[in-house]
Amino acid sequence: MDIVAGNSMRERFVSFTTRQLDEDPRLAVVLAEITMDGFRPARSRHPDRVINVGIREQLLVGVGGGLALTGLRPVLHTFASFLVERPFEQIKLDFGHQGTGGVLVSASASYDWPAGGFTHMAPGDVALLDTLDGWTVHVPGHPDEAEELLRHAYAAGDDKVYVRLSQQSNAAPRPVDGSRFLTVREGSAGVVVAVGPLLDNVLAATEGMDVTVLYATTVRPFDEAALRAAVGSGPADVVLVEPYLAGTSAGPAAEALIEVPHRILGLGVGREELRRFGTIDEHTAAHGLDPHGLRERIAAFLKH
Repeated sequence: MDIVAGNSMRERFVSFTTRQLDEDPRLAVVLAEITMDGFRPARSRHPDRVINVGIREQLLVGVGGGLALTGLRPVLHTFASFLVERPFEQIKLDFGHQGTGGVLVSASASYDWPAGGFTHMAPGDVALLDTLDGWTVHVPGHPDEAEELLRHAYAAGDDKVYVRLSQQSNAAPRPVDGSRFLTVREGSAGVVVAVGPLLDNVLAATEGMDVTVLYATTVRPFDEAALRAAVGSGPADVVLVEPYLAGTSAGPAAEALIEVPHRILGLGVGREELRRFGTIDEHTAAHGLDPHGLRERIAAFLKH
């Protein structure tokens, strides 16, 4: 499947990056077939900076690392499972070990194409990058936010940046700055950190609850200051709602609150493989990330 339709994050990535290629001679895009149709006009204008390596994901990363060594700012793009999981050794060596920088831009998130099966699902991508040093991770929740965070990523010198795009989106964009969490709602009975496209579900789930809701679109580095400010002197109950592997940010959150008595509940995609294709909404509900499932688990955690 290689469809770029509507005002999605992926379409915004194509249109914004195409403009940036015209304006920034340092930018280069490396593709592994996925989204190639969208970049054909840019490739005709910049054949030396829009490169399609075919379905060779390890080569995708290797070429990106090589371009970085020449001084270019490489942007590497394919499905998350093929961008982070399959060529992980190349990411570790060709960027981390070589000390180079680049931008990984994924599509399909944790389960955005259920019919593709488990090969096209990557709920562990952020946790996997957490094993490496120095990666900034952006998780936009709306196409407008995706464009703004891509702008930050492309301008980030030689930093290593991962931008995790999704078919799922909140109804409206929020102001994002590429670093800090945003306070969306204030309360005193607990703090809920909603990541990227799960904000609307969290707001619906916590309607009427006396909780603070923080919105996170940049999850690495983790905004420790915002979480500490939200919980105060404690004791604190903190719920993390992430669109990838449950508990991925539990460690950084615990480090932020090391001097504050606290409890943490990590909600996200479960480890069990769901073997029926279904739809995105059905997978969201099966993982308890729809408003009903979130409300039940958040209320039970805060009650005790």
